Amino acid sequence: MAQATQTPARPNVRVVLFGLMIAMMLAMLDNMIVSTALPRIAFEFDGANHFTWIVTAYVLGTTVSTPIWGKLGDLYGRKTVFLTSVVIFLVGSALCGMSGSALLGGVDNGMVELIVFRAVQGLGAGGLMVGVMAIIGDLVPPRERGRYQGMIAGIMAIAMVAGPLVGGFITDNLSWRWAFYVNLPLGGVALLVLATTMHLPKYRTEHKIDWLGAALLSVGITAIVLVTTWGGNSYDWTSPQILGLAALALVSLVAFGLVERRAPEPILPLALFANRNFALISVIGFLLGFAMFGAMNFLPLYQQTVQGASATNSGLLLLPLMFGMLVVSLVVGRAITRTGRYRIFPILGGVVMTLGLALLTRLDVGTSKAESSLYMVVLGVGMGFLMQTSMLIAQNSVEQKDLGAASGAATFFRSIGGSFGISLFGAIFANRLAGSAAGGAFGGGGGGMDLEKLQKLPPQLREAVLGGLSDAISHVFFWAVLFTVAVPVLAWFIKEIPLRTANEPAAPDATPEEQAETVLGKAPVA
Repeated sequence: MAQATQTPARPNVRVVLFGLMIAMMLAMLDNMIVSTALPRIAFEFDGANHFTWIVTAYVLGTTVSTPIWGKLGDLYGRKTVFLTSVVIFLVGSALCGMSGSALLGGVDNGMVELIVFRAVQGLGAGGLMVGVMAIIGDLVPPRERGRYQGMIAGIMAIAMVAGPLVGGFITDNLSWRWAFYVNLPLGGVALLVLATTMHLPKYRTEHKIDWLGAALLSVGITAIVLVTTWGGNSYDWTSPQILGLAALALVSLVAFGLVERRAPEPILPLALFANRNFALISVIGFLLGFAMFGAMNFLPLYQQTVQGASATNSGLLLLPLMFGMLVVSLVVGRAITRTGRYRIFPILGGVVMTLGLALLTRLDVGTSKAESSLYMVVLGVGMGFLMQTSMLIAQNSVEQKDLGAASGAATFFRSIGGSFGISLFGAIFANRLAGSAAGGAFGGGGGGMDLEKLQKLPPQLREAVLGGLSDAISHVFFWAVLFTVAVPVLAWFIKEIPLRTANEPAAPDATPEEQAETVLGKAPVA
């Protein structure tokens, strides 16, 4: 078992948290800022056929690297590994902003350069997200961790609203390149704060990187992301390309499981899944990402088409959802810190989130903005119960030496769930839309949707098109409900283990019972 070789004085957590919040903001804001600049980038590089790869490359880099960053932090120390991920993210951001410029050879290869550099940026972003959670786990005992993770959830909510607004302003008033350059001053501040104020406990362990396991996991994840990105869009689900990628993913992940069982220092320790709480919360995280990232993509579409909001205003119309998530995340975090109890929150979160999605199935042409805002508040409240509580439970289920791997796994399952959700709900939406008046007006699947064209339709036809759109979107939420009903059922079987009040490993000569007491803690539960 790893032993603590140095336990420095506890730093000013609030100062360190400031740097961590900036780093998390970088990772969360980037994709949302860039999404608003994509049409301008595609126009400049004449790359409309490939511009979706700008997003896909980033998602691939992030998803593939997340569990690897977590394990590297366990092996070599989280501070060095985390700062390295920040540097990689900033270098990738700078290179993205320079893509197609005279410094890199002009616009001829601009799209290819941007796609490659977005993958580099995504590699760094994977380390940012898992690193923030793991570092909080190192600095703060689980009993106090809910309060700080609630703040991180608030940052995520703010980023989801601010991203489109900032991106729209940059795209309209500055060059699209500033969608990437804006990361540099923020990242510089985060680097300075964290390098000078963050002092983490160090653990002595053997440095044996499971390169074969990392390679197999990367291949498997890449194949899965490509299947969910291309399936039903670029290629039919039964096409040789999709079936071949699915087979590659299956073979790679099976081989990965076999390798991990024998590796001295596995990238993703399979023994973690023997813990009931960790296994349950991993599945809950997958379903949370599935419903949240999958279904939420259709709210702005509803607002911009059926409700007639602008792209900027649709970001503002998401404020009720973010407000519900932010307030509940902060309240739940403080409640966990005060009482030490947490099992009830994922159960409540699953119930309320399912209720929110069920309410969203009622969206139609006649739904007012006030009514849809109320539905979004309910969904946000459910997400607030779940977002950081799921990470807290995952971290409290493992020993301190596996904290990075556990944080990486929890983030990974949520990301993979989101990827599956976006793909499946997109296929459901397109299929439902194809049989409606909206499908006929927009080429069968909605892929060529033009808001200006929509406004020019005769009133009677426009009403029918909007009805088809709202029906297809509400149908997506109906399917989301079928998945989220499993969340409270799974959460019911979570065992409430007392939260540790100190991050201390067990003594190397302790009995198994004594080690378990140290790992799980004997903190009294109020």
